[in-house]
Amino acid sequence: MPTLYTADPCPYAARARIVLAEKGIAYEAVEIDLGDRPAWIYEKNATGRVPVYEEDEGLVLPESEVIMEYLEERYPEPALWPSDPAERALGRLWLQRFDDRLGDAYYTARRGDGREQLDARLADLESALEARPYLSGREFGLADIGYLPWILRGLERFGLELGPATADWLERCSERPGVAAERSVIAGL
Repeated sequence: MPTLYTADPCPYAARARIVLAEKGIAYEAVEIDLGDRPAWIYEKNATGRVPVYEEDEGLVLPESEVIMEYLEERYPEPALWPSDPAERALGRLWLQRFDDRLGDAYYTARRGDGREQLDARLADLESALEARPYLSGREFGLADIGYLPWILRGLERFGLELGPATADWLERCSERPGVAAERSVIAGL
């Protein structure tokens, strides 16, 4: 059985948990205290960050985006990339530009300043979701999973105000088993 080294508060780890849930993959979760990381986690990932995904065969993968792509390729059903090549490319672009489109603004706002920047990024997200139901197009997938953990945590931590298209997207996504499970994790933090 694979192991996921994770931390409930970590949105990057949440990405891996959501994909594992969506794929129906059973795994052992090893919770890492981010305030007091064990020395051995640096053997799994030189940066000491979570998530880290490990299989019994000796494969050890750090970094959420790498883990997400690996799980999609290794377990292709249910598919989390759209079948349309243009929509897959759009989804990959959303993931590649995560820091510019949301991540940097989220962490700046979390430190207590830059709320205007976060609101601007949310307005951009709103515009994208007015044009299509999911970030990569017509289907839920890895691009959505790449953003959802920050939106969910922002609602709890900053009282984010979502536009109607983003709120509808969140509601659709929350019907997914992996996202519903993550909402339960956040409620317990």
